[in-house]
Amino acid sequence: MNFIYTPNLKGFYDAIRPLFGTELSQSEFDGIDTILSVFNGLDVRYAAYALATAYHETAKTMQPVPEYGRGKNYDYGKKLKMSRKPYTTPDKLYYGRGHVQLTWYENYANMTSAAKKAGKSWDFLNNPELMLQAEPSAWVMRYGMLNGAFTGKKLSDYFTATTSAPINARRIINGNDKAVLIAGYYEKFYNALVS
Repeated sequence: MNFIYTPNLKGFYDAIRPLFGTELSQSEFDGIDTILSVFNGLDVRYAAYALATAYHETAKTMQPVPEYGRGKNYDYGKKLKMSRKPYTTPDKLYYGRGHVQLTWYENYANMTSAAKKAGKSWDFLNNPELMLQAEPSAWVMRYGMLNGAFTGKKLSDYFTATTSAPINARRIINGNDKAVLIAGYYEKFYNALVS
């Protein structure tokens, strides 16, 4: 079932409100709205898993945020590529940012190339702070999750005509880290979207 986005999903917001406390803040609402917009027309399970991922990766804010500690004690928080070879330009650090906590020089470069091919002017490599803006960050999440750009795994590997595997879908972003927890969030968002 494909998800058709409308901005007035009162039943959906009523159902997910307990995830956020007694009320949704305007920024939480806006963040959810942005994610639903970029997943409009796609499998409803994709939208639900994207919401669950953002809920976890942004500490429930639903806004693109920088990683706590900004990569301290991690190689991606230093001027190193995935190969652990150092770089000098650009003079940036590629710690986690955004709805999916995008890390590493190569991922910022790949997202820059993908955005340019899609007609976007976003240069994440030279301006990684773009990942802290709602539209570019949500676009990166959509592109990466649909195309396997983060780990080689994509949404269609885990949500098919015959299967839904939200626990294993965590491999799209970060191996099995918190996979069961995020699958629980997915179930709540999914049930809210289809009710």
